Amino acid sequence: MSNELIPPTLAEIRRAHEIIKQEIALPTPLIHSPGLSELLNAHVSLKLEAATPTSAFKVRGGIYLASLLDDQARERGLVTASTGNHGQSIAYGAALASASATVFMPLGANPDKIAAIERFGGRVELVGERVDECFLAAAEYAHERGALYVEPVNQPTLIAGVATAALEVLETQQPDTDLVVVPLGGGTGASGWVTVRDGLGHPAEVWAAQSSLSPAVHDAWRSGEMEPRPNRTLAEGIATGVVFDLPLGILRASLNDLILVNDAQIVDAIRLLWDLQHVMAEPAGAVGVAAAEQERARLAGKRVVIVVSGANATRQQLLEWLQD
Repeated sequence: MSNELIPPTLAEIRRAHEIIKQEIALPTPLIHSPGLSELLNAHVSLKLEAATPTSAFKVRGGIYLASLLDDQARERGLVTASTGNHGQSIAYGAALASASATVFMPLGANPDKIAAIERFGGRVELVGERVDECFLAAAEYAHERGALYVEPVNQPTLIAGVATAALEVLETQQPDTDLVVVPLGGGTGASGWVTVRDGLGHPAEVWAAQSSLSPAVHDAWRSGEMEPRPNRTLAEGIATGVVFDLPLGILRASLNDLILVNDAQIVDAIRLLWDLQHVMAEPAGAVGVAAAEQERARLAGKRVVIVVSGANATRQQLLEWLQD
């Protein structure tokens, strides 16, 4: 499996979709939301990427990556770093390939995500306060043991895998989409959407949404300078203080807009999704709704798809966030 930092092609994304759909039910649902449509004065549909075995979009990438492993890589196992959803995807894919998976996570990681990784057969190592500290520890651990370190973001095969969601929407589920709003952490998901959009020659705009408390990619997208930024958002699924060159290059070439919202807006969006559509989302999964509400004047009259990327929140978190 090549680790060259070359963006995936549309042909590879099509191959990835054929592989992934052999393992999980695809396409994931695209549902029209009358409540959000009324609120935003637009035709709003939700791409429910939580409707996967890991309750998050990243499992697509893990399955595709694991399908490409050779015998040696399977024997030595996989190592990665994650706040949880990527770790679940690698553990899930590794299990399908009969390989081991070790996932480095922050000390305060979501306990439900830890449990899910272990349920899929992965082993969790807790290191540091933020996921940024886990990247180096995971890479060193993999090097010492001769295992394959799965770079969580600068990995073309992961982008190809998660991009299959965009293929489903823009080619089949709603080809007349005008605008897509997608959550952004490290950038694999948003990179996949613009790669598919450009490969198809589709006219839809693609916007990404990120927390203002972890704005590293937003700032780099605007300036071109890959400088670390504070990483304090409660939206663990999009929490990163560093920038990755492969997705940044894709996004700077093609992304139409990158919107910052604050964490209070993200929590409000979790409530909106529940109140108006009875869809549960973790904060990372709701950030697109927060951005759409903030930019509602620009959505008016358009056919909009908002990606709900995951729903891995604990019961205690939901009890706190759903209170008025």
